[in-house]
Amino acid sequence: MRLLALCLLGQFMVIPAVLAQDAQTDRTDCTFADGTQISLQYRTGKGEEPHNGKMWEPGGGPMVLFAQTPLFLAGSSIPPGAYTVYTIPGKKEWTLIINRNVTAGSKYDPSQDMIHAPMETGEIDKPQKDLQVSYAHIAPKTCSLRLYYQKVGAYADFNER
Repeated sequence: MRLLALCLLGQFMVIPAVLAQDAQTDRTDCTFADGTQISLQYRTGKGEEPHNGKMWEPGGGPMVLFAQTPLFLAGSSIPPGAYTVYTIPGKKEWTLIINRNVTAGSKYDPSQDMIHAPMETGEIDKPQKDLQVSYAHIAPKTCSLRLYYQKVGAYADFNER
């Protein structure tokens, strides 16, 4: 147990280094019924605009997911730890990519991808100029990641194992 705590702490300490550049960072969290959390850190500020079918790094860099508990996303397992998160916006569907590589300053490496999960999308009432990120705690063991940008809302559910 002590080794697991040290490993998780080491993973968590990588997050600021991955995000440490010129942009500011923000964070959103979701707490499951048993008190464990998942969080997502992401950059805010000027970044590249999304293009259909091409990887998008809001704020100019990957988002970072930290899981305190084992998760399921789109039927695939995610062990506790830190991961980079990328999106691929599409006209009708977005894709959420969970990647193992959290090395600061490294480029996206598709060989490190764990999951390519489809995201449900819909049109939102009030267009968002800047990316808005949040979790919705929709069930005791389910946190839904919500990404809002321009007129699109994209959603993916993380389930606690």
